[in-house]
Amino acid sequence: MSVFKSYVLCTSPRSGSTLLCRMLAETGVAGVPKSYFHKPSIEDWLEYHKLPALAGEAEKDTLTRILESAVCMGRGDTGVFGLRLQRHSFEFFTRNLAVLFPDDRTDLQRMERAFGRILFIHLTRPDKVEQAVSYVKAQQSGLWHRAADGFELERLSPHKDPVFDPKEIQTAYEQFVLADRDWTTWFHTQGIVPLRLTYDELSSAPDACLQDVLKRLGQDPKKADGVKPSVAKLADPQSEEWTGRFRQMLAG
Repeated sequence: MSVFKSYVLCTSPRSGSTLLCRMLAETGVAGVPKSYFHKPSIEDWLEYHKLPALAGEAEKDTLTRILESAVCMGRGDTGVFGLRLQRHSFEFFTRNLAVLFPDDRTDLQRMERAFGRILFIHLTRPDKVEQAVSYVKAQQSGLWHRAADGFELERLSPHKDPVFDPKEIQTAYEQFVLADRDWTTWFHTQGIVPLRLTYDELSSAPDACLQDVLKRLGQDPKKADGVKPSVAKLADPQSEEWTGRFRQMLAG
């Protein structure tokens, strides 16, 4: 059985990654996967990791501090590092890895220099219309995630009633189609065969998906026993209505 030192969840928003990350963390053997390099900004990275900006510090030294913090946080009390990467900030992330590891020739080599042997997981949402509607509704309403018990888990702005906006949905739709293509192209150029999971598989059989990831990591799949989904779906009749309206527009 292959044993990996780390895993990277390659995804795009509204694909179920928050659910999968929380379940992996709850196993106690798969690190604490989060978006440690979420925004394409060194200043934001420093702020996220609660690190000071040091006057006159060399760029490489700043990046080293950030990387060390990310690895420590992403491992938690386990021997496995977990990381979620969104496509929108991926190029910025790899450019800065090249600053840290200039002697390595490929993104994969640099990432494995930073994190050890990596299992790549490509988590996608095949229905891009549903994904786009979910994304636009979250942006407009401010509510990004709700806990399984119904309470708000993540809100990024005060509540506003969402309004159907076909231009916003179209932009998100194209963004998510492109993100999947870009991830697939990158895997091919790097010679990576990722573990592929979908939003639908995760939604219908979260325990099986969790066990699959643990097996591939070389961890005991029984560690998934008792781990329950802690994130609820936000889709509602309004989501279905928007999805239907937008599908008609695409078809027309």
